[in-house]
Formats: sequence, C-alpha cells, structure tokens
Amino acid sequence: MISIKAISKWYGEFHVLKECSTTVSKGEVVVVCGPSGSGKSTLIKCVNGLEAFQQGEILIDGVSVGARGTNLSKLRSRVGMVFQHFELFPHLTVIQNLTIAQCKVLRRGNREATEKGQRLLDVVGLAAHAEKFPAQLSGGQQQRVAIARALAMDPIAMLFDEPTSALDPEMIKEVLDVMVKLAQEGMTMMVVTHEMGFAREVANRVIFMDQGQIVEDRPKADFFKSPDTDRAQQFLSKILSHGVQT
Repeated sequence: MISIKAISKWYGEFHVLKECSTTVSKGEVVVVCGPSGSGKSTLIKCVNGLEAFQQGEILIDGVSVGARGTNLSKLRSRVGMVFQHFELFPHLTVIQNLTIAQCKVLRRGNREATEKGQRLLDVVGLAAHAEKFPAQLSGGQQQRVAIARALAMDPIAMLFDEPTSALDPEMIKEVLDVMVKLAQEGMTMMVVTHEMGFAREVANRVIFMDQGQIVEDRPKADFFKSPDTDRAQQFLSKILSHGVQT
C-alpha cells in the first residue's frame, strides 16, 4: 500500500531525512516513534506530499508521490491525515467540517455527504454534536471530529501525526479508542506517537527513528522485548519509566 524507498530530505544544509526505506502493507498498522527532532513527522508528511523530498521515491497504491505529473490533491483525498492540532475550520459546524471536502473534492451531493458525515460522527461517538462549532468541543472531541473528517473521504490509508500529544491525559484514551477500532477493522495506518500502550495493542511493526534515520523496523513483539540498538533501548527505558502508557 505504501512504499518508501531511500527517501532523503534537506532543510537548507540540514539533512533531516537520510535514506529512509520501509513499506506498509494493506491492513497493516505501523507505529513510528523516536526522540523529538528525529524526523518522524517529516517522514509521515512526505508520504502524502505535504513535505517535498529531494531524493528517493514514495509510492501509494502504485502512485508516485513525488512524480511531476501526480495530482497531489487527488492523492491526498485517498490518504487521510490527522494532525496534532486538529486543523478544523473554526467557522464551520462539526457536520460542515465533515461535508465540505466531500462536496468539493469528491463531488458528492450535500445530502449524501451529510448522511456520510452523520454516520461517521456516530462511529466516533459524537452524533449529538453535529451542529456545534469546534470551539464548543473538548480537545479530545475535536480530534475525533478530525478523524471522522478524514474517514469521510473513504481513504485507503490513514496517517496520524502525534494525534494525542496536544491533549490532556483524560482525553487521550477516547481518541486512542477510536484509532484502535479503526485498526481492528483493517485500516492501513502509519502512526507517529509516543503512546506505547497503543503500539503494543494494535501495531504490527514499530519503526524507531533517530537523527533522520530509520534505526529499527521490527515486529512489535521483537521491538519491545529486545531492541537491536542501544539507542532504542535507551529511548524505551526512558519513555516507559516516565509513565507513558504501557
């Protein structure tokens, strides 16, 4: 479903991604973790063309993200993206946030788009909040709306960029519960997160990044039991000892 081949990226002279390669098969859940500044978010943004890269190739369902003739708007409509800070339209109601892209990008009629949006709000437990504005919702509720908005486009894969890092602790579980349900239903997912409990529950593989490189790319059981590298061992020991979900 997603193929990343020797991706390199620079910000000026700073080499932020260094020949990163991995694949994500259909229905697979891959968690990407690592210290701040390791390139995790940059990598996942390259996957759907939100960040340009200078070397390598990324294919999504056979379509090259970096090719000159690729319609990135069309590609992004097939790859859902959930950000750290929700990115909802504040002047639109919840249901309008779910319908606008369906109508403009997928050319769905308003009635069809609204019915789709209402079904997805029910899935994420927010059916009663359809006519509210984002500012009237908690952070956890806003993030669930953002997930529903991405799902409204019928994506073939979902990308999550630290979806719980801006939330209060009590709101994290409600968002992770929705993500667990998606994983159990077979959604292809790449998730940048420090929530190791989520990784242990639903990930097929864990990618550990450090200084712009993919240092480890292993089945979750192997990664948690015995990381190959000292750097990954240090990271795990610190993050688990500081109360992160285990």
